[in-house]
Amino acid sequence: MKWTKLMIQTLREDPGDAEIDSHKLLVRASLVKKISGGLYTYLPLGMRTLNKVAAIVREEMDRAGAQEIVMPILQPAELWKTSGRWETMGPGLFHLKDRGAHEYALSPTAEEVVTDLAKNIVSSYRQLPATLYQIQWKFRDEIRPRFGLMRSKEFLMKDAYSFDVSLDAADASYMAMFNAYKRIFARCGLKAYPVEADTGDIGGKFSHEFHVLADSGEDGIAFCDGCGYAANLEKAERSVSKRDDAPCPDFEEVHTPGAKTIDQVSAFMGVPGSAFVKSLVYSADGTPVMVCVPGDRDVNDVKLRHFLGVRKLELADYETVLQATGANAGSVGPVRPACTAMRIVADQSLAGARGCITGANRDDYHLKNVDLARDTRLADADFADLVVAQTGDICPHCGKTMAIRRGIEVGHVFKLGTKYADAFNAVFKTDDLQEKTMVMGCYGIGISRTLQAVIEQSHDKDGIIWPSAVAPYQVVIDLLDPADESVANVAAELEAQLEEKGVDVIVDDREERPGVKFKDADLIGFTVRVVVGAKGLAKGGVEIKARKDPKEAMKIVPPAEAPAAILELLASC
Repeated sequence: MKWTKLMIQTLREDPGDAEIDSHKLLVRASLVKKISGGLYTYLPLGMRTLNKVAAIVREEMDRAGAQEIVMPILQPAELWKTSGRWETMGPGLFHLKDRGAHEYALSPTAEEVVTDLAKNIVSSYRQLPATLYQIQWKFRDEIRPRFGLMRSKEFLMKDAYSFDVSLDAADASYMAMFNAYKRIFARCGLKAYPVEADTGDIGGKFSHEFHVLADSGEDGIAFCDGCGYAANLEKAERSVSKRDDAPCPDFEEVHTPGAKTIDQVSAFMGVPGSAFVKSLVYSADGTPVMVCVPGDRDVNDVKLRHFLGVRKLELADYETVLQATGANAGSVGPVRPACTAMRIVADQSLAGARGCITGANRDDYHLKNVDLARDTRLADADFADLVVAQTGDICPHCGKTMAIRRGIEVGHVFKLGTKYADAFNAVFKTDDLQEKTMVMGCYGIGISRTLQAVIEQSHDKDGIIWPSAVAPYQVVIDLLDPADESVANVAAELEAQLEEKGVDVIVDDREERPGVKFKDADLIGFTVRVVVGAKGLAKGGVEIKARKDPKEAMKIVPPAEAPAAILELLASC
């Protein structure tokens, strides 16, 4: 392919709305072009890379025994109402109506459609196990699209769904996909780590996310170097030691005028935040619940929702807090709230806590010397792990300390169980003609997000460093003297020889200065750069260099030996 025949428009300056390096490079290297917030056109270079990632995914899905299908992006509301997600998916789900006033959703995922499909095709255990997958565009109404393809309104995704006769069989399907994901990310040149994760709106009992570590990652991940435990912060557990606080005198009120936040009360009373019990009132499926955590920790809403067993959880409004406690937020606490029937729960690290400071359920007052066992209605069953894990917390598996790192989620695998199969009555007949419910799993990979994750993990100050497997072109031939027929012939012969070996080659045949060509080659990140010019040929050869080794000098090889030398470089990239 000749550069002059391809739509490429590199930029020297970073786009104004780009916050992270990979987003900047996506646009500067002419991979994508922004239309509006969260919407991008994939340009020829970007499309080539996207297709290469998709091809790797498709090959590994097929290798794992999955069968490819394509399901509609436009999905009837009736299917989503059957699962209950028409209401629970919230504003992130695109809703629309056709001219007949029938309601539809733009698919963010396809559990409903695929379960309905299996229900109507599978009738016997002999048809199972079966794993179906598609590579299809998805839509989510992101409130704040950002980071380029990382959080966009439209994205390319591979979603797969397994159907099995039992939980044990479903575990085998899950592991087949889990191992396929490890191969996929390795082939894309990514170091991706599987971490335990919450199942979120998808549902199910168990899941793993695959993360690419990056300082720009939106997700926090707790890692234990001692045993390898890793979990998304929504899921990450921690171990705590049993408290043995000294007995304290009866609690007493302290006037704290104008001090409402932990920091303000801490400064007023001259004690650290860890001495406080932070109390927050939530609305849990419409019922007020007070949650108590150490003053220097944050409530983990996901853990709290699971512990309470509710579907909808949000901080209570002003009126609810006042009615439940008798005070405004900032002065509430677990000792004698106005609503004596209100449930109170607390983080496990507060079990046995004495000598604490809490809100007094009276504006501008706090209590000191609170003994939670003596002064509140908290029972053993009201304590659980309810805070966000942080660096220094103790691993629940080996007792070592954990560290928090940032990650970009590129894949997610779920054990769904029978959640959707129950909703759709997706059953099969056993060998003795009994009806049983199918057991499901689902497995997603963000293909467009994976493309950008490669860039985020593999770039330098000059541009992208593409692994050979997903580079838009593996080799760029910088033709320095395009008007010189002998030079052009060497470049053309080299291009033909490489393409015959299955190598993707682009020839920069522009009438540009060498420096411009070299900068563009580094910016776009072609895996190997080859320089063909009159001066080099006069010295006995062409110059070759791998993009991943920017400090390494160009190597001069005779034209006849260049194809083998280039193939050797590609094999190491």
